[in-house]
Order: sequence, then C-alpha cells, then structure tokens
Amino acid sequence: MIRSVTLASLLTSALLLGGCATAPAPQSPVMQAHAQTASTPRSGVYYEIFVRSWYDTNGDGIGDLNGVTAKLDYLKSLGVSGIWLMPINPSPSYHGYDITDYEAINPQYGTMADFEHLLAEAHKRGIKVIIDLVINHTSNQHPWFLAAQDPHDPHHDWYSWATPATDLSAHSAAGDKAWQALPDGRHYLGIFSPGMPDLNYDNPAVRQAMVDVGRFWSRKGVDGFRLDAARHIYLNFQSQEGDPDVLRENLTWWRQFMRGVRAVNPDTYVVGEVTESSWQQLAPWYGALSAVFDFPLATRLVDAARSGQAGDLAERLQQRYAGFAASAGHAGADAPFLSNHDQNRVMSQLDGDAAHMRMAAAMLLTLPGHPFVYYGEELGMRGVKPDPDLREPMRWERSPHAAGETTWKPSTSGDGPDVSVQAELADPGSLLADYRMLIHWRHQVSALRDGALTAFASGNTHVVGWQLRDAHSRVLVLHNLSGQPQSVALGAGSPFRAIGLASRDGAQLHDGRIDLPPDTSVVLE
Repeated sequence: MIRSVTLASLLTSALLLGGCATAPAPQSPVMQAHAQTASTPRSGVYYEIFVRSWYDTNGDGIGDLNGVTAKLDYLKSLGVSGIWLMPINPSPSYHGYDITDYEAINPQYGTMADFEHLLAEAHKRGIKVIIDLVINHTSNQHPWFLAAQDPHDPHHDWYSWATPATDLSAHSAAGDKAWQALPDGRHYLGIFSPGMPDLNYDNPAVRQAMVDVGRFWSRKGVDGFRLDAARHIYLNFQSQEGDPDVLRENLTWWRQFMRGVRAVNPDTYVVGEVTESSWQQLAPWYGALSAVFDFPLATRLVDAARSGQAGDLAERLQQRYAGFAASAGHAGADAPFLSNHDQNRVMSQLDGDAAHMRMAAAMLLTLPGHPFVYYGEELGMRGVKPDPDLREPMRWERSPHAAGETTWKPSTSGDGPDVSVQAELADPGSLLADYRMLIHWRHQVSALRDGALTAFASGNTHVVGWQLRDAHSRVLVLHNLSGQPQSVALGAGSPFRAIGLASRDGAQLHDGRIDLPPDTSVVLE
C-alpha cells in the first residue's frame, strides 16, 4: 500500500538530508500508466508562507527570504508545485499589508538579490513563486499618501477625500467606519484602518502605476500574484454590497491588470481574495482572474470533516465546478483551501481531532484545481484569533530554541514538541506523512488535478465521493468521514474495478461493493 514502511523511511531520509526524492509507491498497472501519460508531473498544490515565521538564517529571530530558500527542498519533498509569499515589501507593520514601497524588499526579510536567488532556486526545483499584491490601499506612511495631504500635489487625487456632503458615519464594506481623520480635521477613505488609506482607482494614473508594479515583479520572474482584498478596489461601503455596477468596475480593472502582467508573462497565475458566501457570487471572477479562493467551500469541507456527515457536499461540488468551468472556459479552475492567515487554523476549528484533520486534508487534496495549504497545516499547528496568533513561528525542531527557529513572538497555541517537522518525520503515521502522501497522489493521477468533477451518490451518509475524469484518467474518489467501518455499493455495471490508491490498509473491493476502514480515503480506477 501507499502507506508503507518504505515510504516512511524514504520520507525521513529525504527530508532530513534536505533532498527532494519522491518515495516510490506500489501502484497498479493502470495507475502507472496514468503517471506516465499525465500532462504534467506536478501536483498543482500551492503552499502559503509567512516569511517572518518561516525560517531565520541570520539569528535575529525573524524569518527571511534566505530561510525560504533554505527550506525549498522540504517543500519539494512535500510535493508542492508553488509557494505564495505573504507581503515581502517594506511596511511599518509586522504583517506587511500596509506597504510603503511596492518595488522593494522589506529589509527585515533581506535584499532584492536574496529574492532573486530564491526565485532562481525555486524554479530549479520546479516550484513556482507567487507574491502577495496589496494594492487596494497603501500604508499611511507611503510617500504617495504623505504627498497627497497637500491639495496641490498631483498625488492628492490618488486617494479619496471627504467633501462637506460626505456621510462620515458610513460603514465600510470591511465592517468598520469608512472615513478616517487627519489631525487637521480632513477625512480620507480607509476601509480597513486609519493606517491603510484606499487608493482612488477612478484616477488613470493610479491604475497605470499598479499595472507597472505588477509588470515590475513579472520581469523579476515571479509566476503570479495573490490579490489582497480584490473585491474592494471599488466596493468600499456596506451600502454597495451586491451592486452589479460595482462588480463590473472591479472586474474591468482586474482585466486591465491581467492584460498588463500577461504582456510580460502570458502564463501569469493570478488568484484573488474574494470573500463571498456562495459559489454563484464567485463565478463571475473566473472570467477576469485565473481563480479566486473558495471561501464557501472551505467552510463546507471543515464542517463535513467535523461532523462525519457527507450531506450534499458532492452535489454542491459538482455545481460549483461546472459553474467555474463555464466562467473560466476550462475545468479545474478552483482554488480550494481549508484556512489561511486570517482564519482560525484548521486543527483548532476541529478541536484538535487528528482524524478529522486527516479527512479534511484528504478531501481538499483530492479536488481538482490548485489547492492551497497554509504553512504548518501539514503538521497540525493550532491557532485562534487574534490574527498574530494565527501566524506563529513554523516549528522545524522539537526545541523552539533550535537554530533557524523564528522567535519574533512567543507561541500561544499550546502545541508541544511533537508538532514539529523533526518529530513528524520520525513518525510514519504522522499528519505530515499523510499530507505528503496525498499531494503525491496528485503527481500520479492527472484527474485529481485537472479532472471534471461529477458527484457520486454513495448511499451512505458517512461517505462522500466524486468521479474525476480528464484525457488521461478516470477515477472515483471515496472518503469515509466516520470513525467506523463503512460499506458502499458501486452499482451494477460500475466501471471502477480496482483500488488504485488508499490512505489506510484494509479497504476491500468485492461483489460490487467497497468496504472502507474508519477515516479512510481511496481512489478507484
């Protein structure tokens, strides 16, 4: 089976030595053919990194870009195809979402030469790099905003200013007050905080400046961007929620941005943070961007893992993937995830239940598109708001004082030394081993990355399933979400006649039925 002693031993040796070997796993002849004929050997999985918390190479307690480079072989062994770096630009804040220079590197993280070296080393390993693009607003310390406070400066119109007719009590679309005060009594639009004044995208100079920022980084060699607050370029007030004209303005701008960056790199991947509550609201964005993060699906996946109930998850998946394919013009355009830097960590949402965490991961990583994994998720790191506690240091060694561990903030999660790369490498039954196994399934079976999804009616409330089909493979994925054995009838004439991959020993296919051990996922061919 996939979960063998051989896998565990190769995982340990490859990662401890910093290597990137892929552990061989026994496969059926059909699965071998799938792996050989797949259009790409990559998994399609992206991994989100908060550089400050990742790995420290100069001993100042703060993660740095050289630390990302130092751990590329870990990421290669994990099997990811790309990384998303949270903001790396200069900023007065710890998180970096208020930028003071769009074409420079935060000096706490290193230099532009360090970043260029990271890009080169990542690309050598077949790992793409996308960076956070925070252009809805600047820092209030950005030179543009400082200049804009002079009404006669050209930058004044790069921001939005209140007039005598403005309702200064208006609520922002982000939930707080929209207008922020200067000491002289004037007010400017800042929907997230006083430290983040919104740019005025009705000004052509602003639009051109931000296209130029994207082109600058594209010329550096980045493979794409994660767009922060993508829907808030024009959506500023609560009263504008659901306004089709605001949506149209947002999409028009992002199409302009996409044309600009793709003139440099036609393959630029752009994924937007669009915090809508349904897939129908997300679908229009797929015509303007490569993808958007699927927040509604994240909630559904975590809820299914927690409850052990399939509900109508498979049917909902079929609807949303069909809708996204219609908008994007191709299947597999989704960007599913479980949690990110703004949400309580998955293990905390699941109350520390490791079995539920494994099932959430299994569902995520058997969905087509580009799943995103938040750093430390593969270890089972915990964390609940406030936000700094969601972004705590990655644990590499059992000791938090080992060389390379970041110490910019103390841990509040209560995770012990067993929640570390060092400890989980030594445990063939660890969550880390599961993540690596599942991600490597995506290397082996192209339909897991690129397939069109069709719901499978399992007839069992504890088993969720879907068929995936592309030009190279057709598979049925089943997940037993419960802690008890479950059985599913495949139906007369089912084309699925063999278990190609299984997360646990003991699954059996006989007489048109499959028996699934507790908390087990299988891929049938």
